[in-house]
Amino acid sequence: MEIRVQSIKFNADQKLLDFVEKKFSRLEKFYDAVTAVDVALSLLPDHENKNVKVQVSIPGNNLVVEKNAKTFEDAVVDCADILKEKLVKVKERRAE
Repeated sequence: MEIRVQSIKFNADQKLLDFVEKKFSRLEKFYDAVTAVDVALSLLPDHENKNVKVQVSIPGNNLVVEKNAKTFEDAVVDCADILKEKLVKVKERRAE
């Protein structure tokens, strides 16, 4: 599984990149057919200005989740939790 992280209009520090990699590398536990995870980190002009958009590639489908939060870490955790639930549902449907 490949994890690609893109920071838009800013330079993400290594600590944030490591955090993102760690959180999304766990997704493979819930559905082993995940082929790639694309993460886009960007800044928005409003109050909760940290935006994280995640696209998970699985055979025959792409799951996309986008969250805004006060910190990138909060948004990453929210996205990872939502994707975990979605991947479990997909795996259950395929097993039927």
